[in-house]
Amino acid sequence: MKKHSTLGEYIISNQRKFKGSSGELSRLINSIRLAAKVVNHEVNKAGLVDILGDAGDTNIQGEDQQKLDVYANDIFMQTLTNRQIICGIASEEEDDFVTISGDNGNNDNKYIVLIDPLDGSSNIDVNVSVGTIFSIYKRITKSGTPVQLEDFLQEGNQQIAAGYIVYGTSTMLVYTTGHGVNGFTLNPAIGTFYLSHPDMMFPENGTIYSINEGNYIHFPQGVKDYLKYCQEEENDRPYSARYIGSLVSDFHRNMIKGGIYIYPTSTKSPKGKLRLLYECNPMAFLTEQAGGKASDGYMRTLDIKPTELHQRVPFFCGSKNMVAVAEEFMKNHPKDATY
Repeated sequence: MKKHSTLGEYIISNQRKFKGSSGELSRLINSIRLAAKVVNHEVNKAGLVDILGDAGDTNIQGEDQQKLDVYANDIFMQTLTNRQIICGIASEEEDDFVTISGDNGNNDNKYIVLIDPLDGSSNIDVNVSVGTIFSIYKRITKSGTPVQLEDFLQEGNQQIAAGYIVYGTSTMLVYTTGHGVNGFTLNPAIGTFYLSHPDMMFPENGTIYSINEGNYIHFPQGVKDYLKYCQEEENDRPYSARYIGSLVSDFHRNMIKGGIYIYPTSTKSPKGKLRLLYECNPMAFLTEQAGGKASDGYMRTLDIKPTELHQRVPFFCGSKNMVAVAEEFMKNHPKDATY
């Protein structure tokens, strides 16, 4: 693959990796690319028009929806449903999954999408990077029939593709189809994504830990002990604390520089806060494809069996050796969350 391939060229050239591919997955990734460019345009002018702040409603999570949350959700939902390339979609901003029917009332497409349209949107008003996270599966129910909840409640190890778009100083689309992780940077002058970060990998070790230490008093003892370890002066420690509060941004930095991201259970969020289907599974897939490790502190994230559409779990991900050490600290204490 030549160094400056466009995303479109890369998608086409990699279709051969999927036996029996009819081009649906390629069209699906292309649709996500298109929606990302539209959302990027709005994010970049957020300070100039009336799309900042609270939209006056809450999502299924009980969280205030930001105006750009609603906009991004609408764009991705419309782009992915109108093109008739998927049979179902679930969004973090929607109460339930959406079944997509073809013109004849049936839908023979085989892919479903789960999406967090605008992760970290509370940072918009202070001009901090936000992102979109997506996950793609093959349906498991009979083709041509309406999708069912079981199509969406698949373990993360069944993902066909996953990725994120980070809207920052430059806009990047990073994704995997199970053959490594590649990053594409948007050239805003011509609206084209170029391969800028081929074969992205987590360093095995890192010097960054990312966690909201303001909640320290509420963390499980295993997490508290690990944080003390991070702060000890020994070998390459103390580590640097870097926490943006946007999963996409924190993850992206740690993958490039080496680090661990932790969003544990707490007395305030006994089951964790991040969503298994919309955030943890896609990021865990990317993590493993980039040579990292992802778990709930005790077991592999991709092996957790989902029980509900908006299920929350604790999340540890990043450089393999750092996550392994954190898991050792967690083993010293009883498991705090059940799924």
